[in-house]
Amino acid sequence: MDVTRDRVLEALKGVNDPELNQDLVTLGMVDSVTVDGDAVKLQITLTTPACPLKAKIEQDVRAAVARHTGATDVEIVFGSKVRGPTQMPLPGVRNVIAVGSGKGGVGKSTVAANLAAALHLEGAQVGLLDADIYGPSQSKMYGVEGKRLMADDEKHILPLRNHGVKVISIANLVEDGQALTWRGPILHGTLTQLLKQTVWGELDYLIVDLPPGTGDVQLSLSQLVPVTGMVLVTTPQAVALVDVKRAYTMARKTHIPVLGVIENMSYYALPDGTRDYIFGEGGAASWAASERLPLLGRIPITRRLRESGDGGVPIVVSDPENASSVELRRAARLTAGQISIQAQNALPMVG
Repeated sequence: MDVTRDRVLEALKGVNDPELNQDLVTLGMVDSVTVDGDAVKLQITLTTPACPLKAKIEQDVRAAVARHTGATDVEIVFGSKVRGPTQMPLPGVRNVIAVGSGKGGVGKSTVAANLAAALHLEGAQVGLLDADIYGPSQSKMYGVEGKRLMADDEKHILPLRNHGVKVISIANLVEDGQALTWRGPILHGTLTQLLKQTVWGELDYLIVDLPPGTGDVQLSLSQLVPVTGMVLVTTPQAVALVDVKRAYTMARKTHIPVLGVIENMSYYALPDGTRDYIFGEGGAASWAASERLPLLGRIPITRRLRESGDGGVPIVVSDPENASSVELRRAARLTAGQISIQAQNALPMVG
């Protein structure tokens, strides 16, 4: 049996993207097929560089091509093109991802900082907007504390950049330690400026670190831009779950899709290998299941996670082998996967 391009494409029609539940050819993910004797070279474009099931896709492609064509050598080159809403939320920005929580103290900003850095490490273009106006922390977490935001000739804000991520925080516009006592209209105007007057450039993902609760900033964000989705952060503690449910209700009322839940401070690993579930066990997983939401990650408490935030380097960058880093990288990939699913489901039906 001769190996031909048509046979290769026919084989690939039997390989589904495990998340999107359609075959690679129908999804337009097969960019090129080159056949040289019994050798096949494929260019496949994933829906995100952070594809959580890339290894599974590669395995299925190799098996299908070998089984249906007899090819003895299958080379696969992966590329990526992040999908988002049909209309970009901001010029050049494909997806706006809000990271929220019902209450403070659950590590929302730490999770947002590391999601942004992790998506960059996967190959995506990423921005991070610190929208926690009263308690901004991303300038410190990204090591840009004390640096002032500048403007170009057209008075557009130029974001700071560190660890591969473009960062905007109100902390870089006001004096260090200054207390902000702004009310709703000023908050709305400030968020409008930070979102729409910043030179973001081309971004696959803009992560927005929201303040805790369900107040003015959350409402303003939903009014200013189409938010691709929200990631909810909670601890397993019953008190935190009560509040994150309120954040979930607000997201639904403002028509922001919820991508999933991240359980932070999930457990502490003891020296003997056992786990101490300091804040309780399984609370976030149980609630997410009851609402049919994906559980995107269970982040353990580690000393290095705290130290990395204080030191201005996200732990996924400073200590990639740490247990917290591994789970945060996984959470970032699953979040990207949920965005791809949502973008696919939003496409108009053909037929």
